[in-house]
Amino acid sequence: MSNLLNLEGVSKSYGVRPLLTEVSLGIGAGDRIGIVGRNGDGKTTLLEVMTGLEEADTGRVSRSRGLLVGYLHQGDELDDTHSVREAVLGGLQDHEWAADATLRGIVTELLAGVELDRSVHGLSGGERRRCALAALLLGDHELIVLDEPTNHLDVEAVAWLADHLKRRTSALVVVTHDRWFLDEVCQFTWEVHDGQVDVYEGGYAAFVLAKAERSRQADATETRRQNLARKELAWLRRGAPARTAKPKFRIDAANRLIEDVPAPRDRLELQRFATQRLGKDVIDMEHADLQRGERRLLTDATWRLGPGDRVGIVGVNGAGKTSVLSLLSGALQPNAGRVKLGKTVALQHLTQALDDVDPTGRVLPTVEAIRRVTVTKDGEITATSMLERFGFTGDKLTARLGDLSGGERRRFQLLKLLLTEPNVLLLDEPTNDLDIETLTVLEDFLDGWPGTLVVVSHDRYFLERVTDSVWALLGDGTLSMLPRGVDEYLERRAAQPAAVTPTATTAPTSSKAKAGSAEERAARKAVARLDKQLQRLMAREEELNAAVLAAGTDYERIATISAELQTVLAEKDAVELEWLEVAEVLE
Repeated sequence: MSNLLNLEGVSKSYGVRPLLTEVSLGIGAGDRIGIVGRNGDGKTTLLEVMTGLEEADTGRVSRSRGLLVGYLHQGDELDDTHSVREAVLGGLQDHEWAADATLRGIVTELLAGVELDRSVHGLSGGERRRCALAALLLGDHELIVLDEPTNHLDVEAVAWLADHLKRRTSALVVVTHDRWFLDEVCQFTWEVHDGQVDVYEGGYAAFVLAKAERSRQADATETRRQNLARKELAWLRRGAPARTAKPKFRIDAANRLIEDVPAPRDRLELQRFATQRLGKDVIDMEHADLQRGERRLLTDATWRLGPGDRVGIVGVNGAGKTSVLSLLSGALQPNAGRVKLGKTVALQHLTQALDDVDPTGRVLPTVEAIRRVTVTKDGEITATSMLERFGFTGDKLTARLGDLSGGERRRFQLLKLLLTEPNVLLLDEPTNDLDIETLTVLEDFLDGWPGTLVVVSHDRYFLERVTDSVWALLGDGTLSMLPRGVDEYLERRAAQPAAVTPTATTAPTSSKAKAGSAEERAARKAVARLDKQLQRLMAREEELNAAVLAAGTDYERIATISAELQTVLAEKDAVELEWLEVAEVLE
């Protein structure tokens, strides 16, 4: 049987940089292919050349006659003048999609809480993304091409999407950094690097094993990369492959690479180091109530974090995960009860917002100004070495901070935080904008980091890899421990009564949809109000900074202005935190 799509000797460059060089590939009917590679190495370019959005510089792209292709871009093509109903359902009537189990599943899962008669204009970024994905999946395509489809999806929605795609007969090509999703869905993995595309059979676990075998056969000499691969293989051998089909290729040699490799983390050793650094008391939440607007997130909640604890927190969007991290960090105070930090706690909190940086600053000098050497259980690491680990090599070491991409800014933000040598880390969606190679570097660093870790993430693989226990916000005002992790969370969510489950969009006139709509309208008003407050505070901050410069050597005047500036900055932090919480509802 001929392929649906073929690339023959395809090359594509941007400026002087070749992204694809003499690439030849084929996609057969029913193939499910995952594409991985570092940010900027050409994954999206490959999709655009395949689908005809970009022309190849040389080579040939052929598609079977009349091939129906559905393509989810990283942006979207929704018409802002349409309602959600028009943009997603087209001419499909409610009784038509509701009567079909597959169509009903797409609408209720991806458009939960989104009123169908709302305008596309004004939807949050997450809502637009889910609408675009729903519109594509409602279509009848022979080939589905998805660029980062799990962005803005919570753990439940990612699990639903994986199951849905496995049941479809369409061929699938997906670019994603979600390694659990790759393992769950894909039969083949394509790695884009250095202008080439290497093809591996199987999902992510099989890809890592096969890549290690190829490296062994090629006598790879990159010691750091081999060490990372060994740790990743050891992790996969003990965990993730158990739920995947065995690859057809021979993996004996790859297994020999890891037969003497211990578990990725020595939990007892790390806990001993953490206790030395932290003592017995880390963070105690006692009888805490937390309310944001009309939502009660915690009720009389007691939770204790000890030295060396590694905890993941899961919950639907809007459940209060970001609020809990802010409560632990002290950025947010409980409505009742208290949160007490140990005397030796040195805490760092990675939020979802990107830090403001001096755009004229340079990468290496900025990092060296924080710390030239950082210490882990395994010894000292220089700032330059840490930068190289996180992908800042060559010209990137002297790049202006203002010229960094969003993904590079996120890596730089995380690196700065780690260099301060915290003993308590709070990470809010740390995998956002990070490619798989950077994720494995972060995981490797955390393997030797002796401290208390709390992670909020929708990335199941990352949670399982770096944490030892998973807790959930299930909408009942408590934090519940889940001995079996994310799988237990999904089971408990599925078993919850409809009243606790987020609103499913069955019809615009349903009482549940109205309730959800009322909450969203209130959230949108709050966002508009908070935006105005932020603009006012930022303008005042600029005025005060200018006033400090104008005061010259009038130190009394400078002290007065500085006191007001600190008040403005504290108020700005509080408003930004509230904005993030309200935005989480809209996501």
